[in-house]
Amino acid sequence: MLNALIGILLFVTFIGLVVYVMKGGNIMIGFLVMSILWTVIGGIPINTVVNDIFSKAAEGYGATIVVIVFGSWFGRVLVDTGIASDISQQTLKVSYKHPIIALILICLVTAFIFTSSYGVGAVIAIAVILLPIMESLGVKTNIAVTLFVMSIGAPMYVNIVIIKQIQLFFPKVAYGPHYLTWAFAAMAAQLFVVLLVILLNARSIHRNENQALAEGKTEAGSQHPHINTTYLLPVLPVLMNIIFKWQPIPGLMLSIFLALLLTGHLKSYKSALAFVNETITTSVKDIAGLIIMLLFLAMFSATAVKVTARFSKTFATIIPRDPIMMALAFAILAPLALFRGPLMVWGGWFSHRRRSCRHRLFQPVLRLRTNYRPCRFDGCFLLYYSVMELMGG
Repeated sequence: MLNALIGILLFVTFIGLVVYVMKGGNIMIGFLVMSILWTVIGGIPINTVVNDIFSKAAEGYGATIVVIVFGSWFGRVLVDTGIASDISQQTLKVSYKHPIIALILICLVTAFIFTSSYGVGAVIAIAVILLPIMESLGVKTNIAVTLFVMSIGAPMYVNIVIIKQIQLFFPKVAYGPHYLTWAFAAMAAQLFVVLLVILLNARSIHRNENQALAEGKTEAGSQHPHINTTYLLPVLPVLMNIIFKWQPIPGLMLSIFLALLLTGHLKSYKSALAFVNETITTSVKDIAGLIIMLLFLAMFSATAVKVTARFSKTFATIIPRDPIMMALAFAILAPLALFRGPLMVWGGWFSHRRRSCRHRLFQPVLRLRTNYRPCRFDGCFLLYYSVMELMGG
């Protein structure tokens, strides 16, 4: 009876968090308050709360925070050196008489830039460049924003900075060639959807072509011309992992160094130091709130592990255990990831994710593959929830 009551209280408070976040509440504060509430409701000993939940959980996430910092710095360097704008401006070489081809190239360029780039600042800076270009091609604003967001979301499957965050839920997933087989396939699938959206709106884009040409909203050509080798830098960290098995930080550091070197920002010590300090400061500011939110999430996740037994027993009858039914349920309920809903990766149903991972609910289906490995189960979920995060966040 006591366990049932505790389970109900946990569920009610969790629903309260979902409603709070969906109404625009601060998710960072929500995670902290929920961590405290669940430790009290679950009756977790004070020493466990202090040492394991609020200390070890945050400390254990430190390695991921470092990767996020370097990823954000790399994104800022790509923007401030002009490499990102140069890559984007290359799409304007396609004649305005072929707006569909130009639009496809813009989406591919966006996906290419964000294979390793990260940070709110980088997203905004690229949006300022690309959205006006899309409008100049006659693309309606709502379609342009949709295509831009989906193009950013596609490479999140392979973006090492995002994957390191999702590994909080799936620590056994290794970022390497095996996982990237899934990741690039999923990236291609989402880009195919982007292509479909473009083709479905092709008629309206063509209809607005002449008006867009008359307005002349963008300038053809690059304002920061650099040698063509810099255009490969956004994907360099991924290539270094695939070819040489490098970890993310060395790959990001090499890419940052090459970006500075090839764009002439290392010609003098004083100017180089000023540029490095400026990009570091800006990039850390871009992700400061995100870092604290992720630390609170780590605490919340640690709390859920401690109380998950009572939570699972109470609602085991609600959650389907058949892997096919669960897959269908996730597919049907996927829109609940929108607007920070209950299927958003940062918070929503995280305890169920950890429970399903622990009990291998999808293992029977994946065993149909002759070369089944447990990490493939984690990889599928990791791919799925990385998209959830993009759509919900």
